[in-house]
Amino acid sequence: MWEAINSFLTKVDDFVWGPPLMILIIAGGILLTIRMGVLQVRKLPLALKWMVKNEEEGEGEVTSFGALCTALSATIGTGNIVGVATAIGAGGPGALFWMVLAAFFGMATKYAEGLLAVKYRVVDEDNHALGGPFYYIEKGMGTKWKWLAKIFAFFGICVGLFGIGTFSQVNGIASAVEGFFDPNESWSVEIPGIGTYSWTVVIASLILSVCVALVLIGGIKRIANVSQIVVPFMAVLYVLLCLVLLICNIKEIPDAFVTIVKGAFNPKAVTGGVVGTMIVAMQKGVARGIFSNESGLGSAPIAAAAAKTKEPVRQGLVSMTGTFIDTIIICTMTGLSIVLTGAWQQEGLEGVQVTTYAFQEGLPISEQVAAFLLMLCLVFFAFTTILGWDYYSERCLEYLSGKNKKAILVYRWLYILAVFIGPYMTVKAVWTIADIFNGLMAIPNMIAIFALSGVVVKETKDFFKRHAEQNQFK
Repeated sequence: MWEAINSFLTKVDDFVWGPPLMILIIAGGILLTIRMGVLQVRKLPLALKWMVKNEEEGEGEVTSFGALCTALSATIGTGNIVGVATAIGAGGPGALFWMVLAAFFGMATKYAEGLLAVKYRVVDEDNHALGGPFYYIEKGMGTKWKWLAKIFAFFGICVGLFGIGTFSQVNGIASAVEGFFDPNESWSVEIPGIGTYSWTVVIASLILSVCVALVLIGGIKRIANVSQIVVPFMAVLYVLLCLVLLICNIKEIPDAFVTIVKGAFNPKAVTGGVVGTMIVAMQKGVARGIFSNESGLGSAPIAAAAAKTKEPVRQGLVSMTGTFIDTIIICTMTGLSIVLTGAWQQEGLEGVQVTTYAFQEGLPISEQVAAFLLMLCLVFFAFTTILGWDYYSERCLEYLSGKNKKAILVYRWLYILAVFIGPYMTVKAVWTIADIFNGLMAIPNMIAIFALSGVVVKETKDFFKRHAEQNQFK
C-alpha cells in the first residue's frame, strides 16, 4: 500500500515542482535583485547590524529580533540536516549548488516579503498584529484578489498541519532519537494496523506532543521567548560542529567544491549515472532550499508582521538575514560535510543517517558523541520549527475564519495530534507531502511578489533617500 501511495505522491510532487514553479520562484528573486541593485549584497552588513538592534518605537507584539527568531525557528530545522541529505541523495552533490544559488536570489524575495508584511499589516487596539501574504494580496493588489489571499491562507494551514510544521519535523526527531538510542530496534512494540516501532519512537512522540502543547498555549509571545533562547544557542552549536569538521578535513574541501559544481551541471559525471539529469539536481536543490529557508513561500512575513517596528524596509532587511543564515551558512556547511566525507555515497543510508555518518566520520570525537550532538541539534531545531509553523498556520486560519477563536482552538489540538502521529509516516512520503504543499503555497505568494515588486522598489528607494542625509547607516 505504501508503495502505491509513494508513487502517487511522487507524481503529484513532480507536477507541482515542475519547471514552471522553479522558474517563477527564481525569476522573482532575479527580478528583485536587478531592480534593487543586488541589495542582498550591498545592504547585508546593515541587515546583520539591525538583526540584533531592536527599534525602541513602533507597533507590534514582539521585537524585530524576536520576530526573526520566530521565523528562524520555523526555517532552521530538519531541512538543514535531513533536507540537505535527501536533496544530495536524490539529485547528487550538485543539488547543493542550486540550493545556494536559489537562496542568494531568495534573499531579495525574503526582503520583499518582510517589507510588504509590515507595510500592509493590521494592528488592532490591543496591539495584536496580523499580516502576511493574505493581507498584502488583499490590501496591496486590491479586494478583487481576496480569493487569492484565501487560497494562500488555506495552503498555509495545510503546510503547517501536513507538511513542514508537523510530519517532517517530528519524523526527523523520531529517526534521530531511534538511531541513537535503539538503532537495531531491540525494544520494539507492534501497533495494530500501523506496524512495528521502537519504544524510543513511541516515547519520543509522547514527550514531544506534551512539550509542544505546553508552549503553544502561550501564543506568539511564548513561542518568540522560547525561540530567542533555543534558536541562537543551537544554531551556534551546530555551526561550530560543522566548522570543526571542515577544519579537520580542510584538504578535502577543494575537491568537494569541484564535485558540487560538476554535479550541478553534469550529475552523471560525478555519480556514475546513479542520479538523473541536471534538471533533477536543480529541482531537488531548489525544492529543498525553499523548504529550508522558505523564501518565496510566504511564511516568514507572517512572523515579520508581528515585529515592533515602524519601518517596513528595516524589517525587510532583518528578514533577509534569515535566508542568509539558514541556507548560505548552515545548509552549505551541512552539504560540504556530507560531500567531503563521502556520506552521500554510502548505500542503505537515508535522511538523518547520512548526516550522522558525516559527523561520525569527520569529527575528531567518538562516533557515539558525534551522533548524540547531531541528535540534540536536530531535536531542538525541529522542535522550534514545529512551534513556528503552528503560529504561521494559526494566523492563516485566523484570517480565513475571521478570527474565530473556537476554530483556532480546534486546529491547535489537531496540530498536536499531527505531531503525535508524525513518526509513523514513511520518510519518503513525509518529505514528498511537504514538498507538494510548499509548492502550492508559494504560487499565490509569488504572484503577489511580482505584482507588488514596484511597491517594494519604491519603498526601498524612498527609505534610503529619506535617510541619506543622516549618517545612521555607517
